[in-house]
Amino acid sequence: MRRYQFFYLIFFLTLAAIVSFCLFTDVSPLVSCDKWKYSHSSSPEKYYAHPVDLVVTPWRGQHNVYGTFIIPNGYKNDGFFTLTLPGDKTYCGQLLNVSGFVIPGVYPKPKNRVLRGYLNTRIALWLILQGHINDLKQPNNWKLGYFESKKIKRNTDSVYHHSNTKSI
Repeated sequence: MRRYQFFYLIFFLTLAAIVSFCLFTDVSPLVSCDKWKYSHSSSPEKYYAHPVDLVVTPWRGQHNVYGTFIIPNGYKNDGFFTLTLPGDKTYCGQLLNVSGFVIPGVYPKPKNRVLRGYLNTRIALWLILQGHINDLKQPNNWKLGYFESKKIKRNTDSVYHHSNTKSI
């Protein structure tokens, strides 16, 4: 009787592992590639930047797959970056402004802004298991869209400033 219990235990553990793996690989990414932040009518021209620095070490834990982008000040970005692999498969990641931090090896000009685009570790591991580690390390596969922001000019002549008046 014990022999059958051991067989059932191994069978159900294997089944649970297979189901867990299927659910793990079918989960949608945390960052979607919706282009809701950028509309073609809001700006006439869109530019693209590729990372100046790439780190692809997902086995070291979370936040170890990222690209460092540099864009000019006064420009807005899409709010996410895209990673396009051969076969037209596109993944997106979230951005973090790291302009105030010292990043070894990255020396931007004073009028530039530094952004770091993080790819979900789970997605990176899955891509590596599929054999795309060299594609992850190619800067041309990573892309950040940015465009010139509309600046609202205020008329400062009609504003009353208390410091400009003299009392008699």
